[in-house]
Amino acid sequence: MKLKFRLAYYLFGLTLGGMLVVFIFNKRGQDFCYLPNCRALKNIREKGIIIKEAGKQQLSATGVTQNDIMRSLEYGDIDFSKSNVPHAGGGKLYVIEGRTAENEPIIFEVVNYSDRAELLNVKKK
Repeated sequence: MKLKFRLAYYLFGLTLGGMLVVFIFNKRGQDFCYLPNCRALKNIREKGIIIKEAGKQQLSATGVTQNDIMRSLEYGDIDFSKSNVPHAGGGKLYVIEGRTAENEPIIFEVVNYSDRAELLNVKKK
């Protein structure tokens, strides 16, 4: 059998198998979250973010809502050059860049502990 026919059979089988896998895993609610940014944001989302009184004051002063923070935890980007730094108390500091509902850029800092995540600082760009 010639090489081009082998390649055609291989690509046909690969495509068919890939489609089958996508249909099976989409029904189970699985998502692709293996990249570092996605994994860190998912970890913070699953723990839930705790906003203390100082964080609430910063939220009201900047005009950023809790929904903006949660949306940024879903679609935001972590600046790893400033993040993953040990923080006092055993957690790690993450600097997350996101956007508000009005599409204004925001930057906030979250300390990710083993059992919780706390909002430290919020500012608009």
